[in-house]
Amino acid sequence: MSTPARTWSPWRGVFAFGLVSLFADMVYEGMRSIAGPYLGELGASAATVGLITGAGEAAALVLRLVAGRVADRTQRHWLLTGIGYGLTAVCVPLLAVAPELGSAGLAVATLLILAERTGKALRSPSKSVLLASAAQSVGRGKGFGVHKALDQVGAFAGPLVVAGVAAVWSVQAGLAVLAIPGVIALLILAVLRRRLATPGLEEVPVPALGDGERLSARFHAFALAIAITTAGLLTFGLFGYHLAEQDLVRTAAVPVVYAGAMAASALAALVAGVAFDRWGGGTLMVLPLVVAPVPALVFLDGLGLALLGIVLWGAATGLQDSAVKALVADLVPRERLATAYGVFAAYQGVAALAGGAIAGLLYADHRVLLSAGTAVVMLLAYVPLRWALRHRAPR
Repeated sequence: MSTPARTWSPWRGVFAFGLVSLFADMVYEGMRSIAGPYLGELGASAATVGLITGAGEAAALVLRLVAGRVADRTQRHWLLTGIGYGLTAVCVPLLAVAPELGSAGLAVATLLILAERTGKALRSPSKSVLLASAAQSVGRGKGFGVHKALDQVGAFAGPLVVAGVAAVWSVQAGLAVLAIPGVIALLILAVLRRRLATPGLEEVPVPALGDGERLSARFHAFALAIAITTAGLLTFGLFGYHLAEQDLVRTAAVPVVYAGAMAASALAALVAGVAFDRWGGGTLMVLPLVVAPVPALVFLDGLGLALLGIVLWGAATGLQDSAVKALVADLVPRERLATAYGVFAAYQGVAALAGGAIAGLLYADHRVLLSAGTAVVMLLAYVPLRWALRHRAPR
């Protein structure tokens, strides 16, 4: 007779989820750190890079609208999470073959990037529900913050691996070696599935969202505010393209810059998570202020200010993936949480696509307009953000 697997404690489960994300982030953040220059070497222009990376982020976000509803209807959170991580583990290493395909290389690389981002969309609502359930008893702000910090350790390590391998061999080899952390992530997830208790998440269907169970106006206002900040954040693909195109850093060193941004993201996630559990959603009022100066710092002067802007960009992503997700879990009933995460991500996806496309078009000749416009738009984010938070009592 086999011995039943011992159930892990909530904190151990949160930590294990963080390890899954750590190794998965090594894969896709390693890819994202070099995507801009890599696409450029395959023949993409700045506008094309902005469009492809923006479309990738849009796919990773907008498709969660469908993935979240499917997860709530079927309650197959573990299955959807596994398929999503599997797509990442397969698609990113395959990018290494794109330069060998000649004129088709750019098209194949684009499809692989979009497929990887689709995997991200498929798993994210389910993973967030599982994590919110595991972290409920220890504080969702701290749970999401610790998870995000571990996640960003991978986001820090992956670009360094790509940079190191690219410096010794090639960017292609750097992408191919990311198959190793991809396999490790899937193995840890398989163990976690057997050991983690997720209270209230029985794999039974949940009825469709009824007219009397619509997501609240406060939720939609909050989603709109964060979508506005997402549009202003742009994508690192365009930042990496700028660093290489302006000869501010060598192409092989671009992932090192990205790794620094991910280190800032990890620290910001931890601080924001603890602050959220102590002071509530008001913690997020700082987010538009962090985003506003990023394009001006990155695009309008030399390397020093560009690096500062990219650090602020990383810090903003840490805020969005810790305190923001924790607040969504507080605004929505558990049985609608995957749907809510999907709807929330759809807002962000539309914004990411618009922001990436507009930034790509303005980059060549209108960087001042891009920078000033971002700062103005961040002020607009305060209107729905204040409305969404004003009636919330301190935590």
